[in-house]
Formats: sequence, structure tokens, C-alpha cells
Amino acid sequence: MTLIGTLVGYALTVFVLLLLARVVLDWVGMVADAPPWTNRARALTHTWTEPVIAPVRRVLRPVRAGGLSIDLAFTAVFIVMLILRTIAFSL
Repeated sequence: MTLIGTLVGYALTVFVLLLLARVVLDWVGMVADAPPWTNRARALTHTWTEPVIAPVRRVLRPVRAGGLSIDLAFTAVFIVMLILRTIAFSL
């Protein structure tokens, strides 16, 4: 395991954690009586993750199922980050 692989692996781990925080904060944002700090935290997670998700979203459009929209770009980025993280730690 090289130092560069480890550092890249840790950076990807931080990004995966930011993606998870984004999902949780989006869910919390749907609650009517969510704490006021969640709006700022949600904005921060979107600021940090959207530059990666937005280009993928242009290719993989959200799937509409009635009134529900499933964001395939987020799912694809999450899976790719997990795979890249595993590769980076194995170097």
C-alpha cells in the first residue's frame, strides 16, 4: 500500500461521507420542524458534492415515476466513489 493510494483513499472516504451527509440532510429537510442549522449544513454539502454530481446528472437524467423522481446521477457517483476508494486502498 503506497502513501499516495492511502491519501487518495482517505480523500474518497471523506467524499463518500459528504454524500451520505447530503442524503441525510435532504431527508431531514423534508421534515416540517427541522432544526434551523440543517439548511446551512445542507447548502454546504450541496456546494461540496454538486460539482461532481452535476456533470453526471446531465448524462443520467432523473427517472420520473408519477410524482417521484429518482436521481440516478447521485447513485452512480456514490457507487463509482466506493469502487475508486477500494482501488485506491488496494494500491
